[in-house]
Amino acid sequence: MSDGGTSRASEVERGSARKTAAGLTYLTGFGNEHASEAVPGALPEGRNSPQRAPLGLYAEQLSGAAFTEPRAHNRRSWLYRIRPSAAHPAFTRTDNGTIRTAPFTESVPDPNRLRWNPLPEPPVGTDFLAGLWTLGGNGDATQRTGMAVHLYHANASMERVFSDADGELLIVPERGELLLHTEFGRLHVEPAQVALIPRGVRLRVELLDESARGYVCENYGAPFRLPDLGPIGANGLANARDFRAPVAAYEEVAGPVEVVNKFCGNLWTAVYDHSPLDVVAWHGSHVPYVYDLRRFNVLGSISYDHPDPSIFTVLTSPSDTPGLAGVDFVVFAPRWLVGEDTFRPPYFHRNVMSEYMGLVEGAYDAKTAGEGGFVPGGGSLHNMMSAHGPDRETFDRASAAELKPQKIDDGLAFMFETRWPVALTPQAAGADHLQPRYDDVWRGLEPHFRA
Repeated sequence: MSDGGTSRASEVERGSARKTAAGLTYLTGFGNEHASEAVPGALPEGRNSPQRAPLGLYAEQLSGAAFTEPRAHNRRSWLYRIRPSAAHPAFTRTDNGTIRTAPFTESVPDPNRLRWNPLPEPPVGTDFLAGLWTLGGNGDATQRTGMAVHLYHANASMERVFSDADGELLIVPERGELLLHTEFGRLHVEPAQVALIPRGVRLRVELLDESARGYVCENYGAPFRLPDLGPIGANGLANARDFRAPVAAYEEVAGPVEVVNKFCGNLWTAVYDHSPLDVVAWHGSHVPYVYDLRRFNVLGSISYDHPDPSIFTVLTSPSDTPGLAGVDFVVFAPRWLVGEDTFRPPYFHRNVMSEYMGLVEGAYDAKTAGEGGFVPGGGSLHNMMSAHGPDRETFDRASAAELKPQKIDDGLAFMFETRWPVALTPQAAGADHLQPRYDDVWRGLEPHFRA
């Protein structure tokens, strides 16, 4: 009886959340200086920190960059909140669950090609934070370098609030829609979209479906930005205007609220006497976004040869070496293939960069789908200089295909590409859903040499 009541209550809550998600409005433009107020007059005029902030609010700056970084790269926002963030009790350590953080030293980096099936279904009552499962990564979170690859599976909405001091979170849903409650307002994100949560921004993840599953890139390094376009010109790839930031929305909640902070690789918890999502107005550039990958303006060859996959970069986190990213987020969106006398799937390759690839929907044109193949929710890892490319079935088909204009519109794949090898966590290296015979997909690529 109670189970049925709980189920009905969950359905009602999801229905209410869906109505909220459907009615959301947004600010537009990546990297813009945005401003929003949930109550008219909450934003001060002409200054950031007046002697008395409007409406009895507290003024607080959230800095996502050092004060002296170049203006074009500086990220900060001013928040006008009911209580200052400083008003909280001490944090204490709590269990990290299946979350791990760089440096990843528990296992030896593996040069083998690896592929995983989707995560198994989680225990009942698993929220987004408890369902985060770390595959691996590189760098050192305490030095703000490198990245981590996580997956998530959840079947319950978060009652608690989470923030990540170690890095920003790029959330890539594969199954199930999410309503993200952040300090800046609410974002609705669904499969084929991504959400970007800046370092230190607090959020609560509410499920709009019975369960949710997807991927997360935790970027410890420089914040993601749009890549330079170079000779492409002024337009193309991901357009800044298609990134949507939330409008201000606040919670004025009294009572115990658990807040979990990820700091230097560990989770810390404190129980507040109020919700920290109490920002009534804000302005600045350190803000969360949602972006629809179906709006990516794909560029490609209209003569011959397959372009390098860098042409599919949505966001990049640059390193101290020009042109070398700490991590790139790359999407293989629907597109036309028209190259003449060209092997159209991505070519065989050994790369100084390391590549983790996931699949949001459908199939990827260089990998065979189906059971034991590359499927939505699964992923593959090709570490630096690991030879990879189309499997035998794909090679045979593409080599014999009639070269007429071809629309690739039945899949959406992506890649986290990083400058350093991805070291696995022991849980990923020994996972039951790690495919044991991935190398076999290249078996049967016979020599065709004729002297």
